[in-house]
Amino acid sequence: MTAFRLPRSGLQGRLVRWHLLVLCGMTALLLGVQTLHLYGEARDRLGERAMTTSRIVATLPEVVRAAEAGNQDAALNAEVNAMRVQAEADFIVVGDRRGIRLVHPLQDRLGKPMEGGDNDEPLSGREVISVARGSLGVSVRGKVPIWTGAQPGTQVVGVVSTGYLMPQAWHLVGEALVSLLPWILLALGLGTLGAVWAARRLRAEILNLEPEEIAALARQQRAVLAALREGVIAVDRGGQITLASARAADMLLVPSTPVPLARVWPELADLSPGHARQQNLELQLRGQPYLVNVEPLDGGGLDGGGFIVGFRNRAEVLALADELTHARGFVDVLRAQTHEYQNRLHVLSGLLQLGRHEEALRVLNAEIRADAEFRQLLRDVQVPRLVALLAGKRERAQELGIDFQVAEGSMLSPVWERHADTLVTAVGNLTENAFEALAGQPGVVTVLIGEDPDGVQVEVEDTGPGVAPNVQERLYTRGASSKGEGRGYGLAGVQARVQALGGQLRYVRRSGRTVFQVSLPPPTSRAPGAAPLEVGA
Repeated sequence: MTAFRLPRSGLQGRLVRWHLLVLCGMTALLLGVQTLHLYGEARDRLGERAMTTSRIVATLPEVVRAAEAGNQDAALNAEVNAMRVQAEADFIVVGDRRGIRLVHPLQDRLGKPMEGGDNDEPLSGREVISVARGSLGVSVRGKVPIWTGAQPGTQVVGVVSTGYLMPQAWHLVGEALVSLLPWILLALGLGTLGAVWAARRLRAEILNLEPEEIAALARQQRAVLAALREGVIAVDRGGQITLASARAADMLLVPSTPVPLARVWPELADLSPGHARQQNLELQLRGQPYLVNVEPLDGGGLDGGGFIVGFRNRAEVLALADELTHARGFVDVLRAQTHEYQNRLHVLSGLLQLGRHEEALRVLNAEIRADAEFRQLLRDVQVPRLVALLAGKRERAQELGIDFQVAEGSMLSPVWERHADTLVTAVGNLTENAFEALAGQPGVVTVLIGEDPDGVQVEVEDTGPGVAPNVQERLYTRGASSKGEGRGYGLAGVQARVQALGGQLRYVRRSGRTVFQVSLPPPTSRAPGAAPLEVGA
């Protein structure tokens, strides 16, 4: 078990020290108020005791006679002082109607006037409790008139004053405070424990971060949001946008936050996406398609039930996807060419080392002849990037053990160079899909490229099993694939680019083979309403 100790530094230490400072201040204030209250109670209690004692003394016959005669009597003084001791009073003074002391604890004070200036009311026949300074000091006094006459209460002949010096009152206050001391210490101890617990809980809630670290993270967050190329918004459980990056604010036309999500993007608000993670949703924003990713906030607290949304224009995403596809294709081509040439060099090197020069020459001539035949097939395809792609796919096919062919008579005029990106994307994706469809088994993939007055037709044919029945209905939908999560975006991208040029992408089964057909109209014409999507062309 970890020993309890007060934190000395950091946010937790500062919180505990502030809490203890406030707690000690409040305790001191309450202690002062309680002290004044106890002082008042002690004074009232001593006043009542003094008044009771004075009433008893004022009714004694010998006291009445002495006050009436105005004579001092040693025996009476001793008797009254004995009563004083029993009452635990500091003094009992008896005075005549002129206020001259007839009884006093100190012999040298007898015969002198009573001090304090509070005899007017008792000599007028009224009892009074007062605090005044006498010859012995400041005291709480209970003063009672001494009555005489044929009937009680007819004539005042003197006054009895019983008093308790103020140290007695403070002594009672001290005793009361001592009795309260354990409770005060207990309150301080519980307050300290509460402060430590609250500080630790707060520190845990803020991920054990110090204020300066939180400030640094806030600055970094603003910098990251400003640097993001996609829009990012945070939505709370009430459907309010509480945070928006600069790009998101521009796309949503949000001048400031918070703002209702339903007002700036109704289609996203209608989805109620805060309960589950969703990726690559295609939503419309002012007539433009956007790809949206939703990440729920399930951490509880103020953010619980909210979600984070990242979104980007689909055209930008497709452009990036094309760039990545081209880069990956070039990498695959280079890797395949490297492997194939290494294999050929190893074969030739081995034959030469074995002294089988004629066989090495035959292998070399066969390779040269095969390359020449393949180049002959591509002689009429006059789009250099497409020719380079097909040459690379041939190397890739040899690496995979697949027979890759370009149909005899394939041709394409230089006018299609302006749409080279779309053609490379389409042929590259379709041939790669054909390679994957063969799943490492020997097979044939054939590419046919033809041109006529109606445009260009490209066919990619393979001997694979074809598209799974459960995927055919949503073949061109993003994410539709039988190959697992994160796949199924190539055909959707190809269709988007082909349709943007007014073309078509079709899938058929012919003679037990899978055929994907791409048709594009001539570059000089465009389908009605079609918009070009030639990013990077």
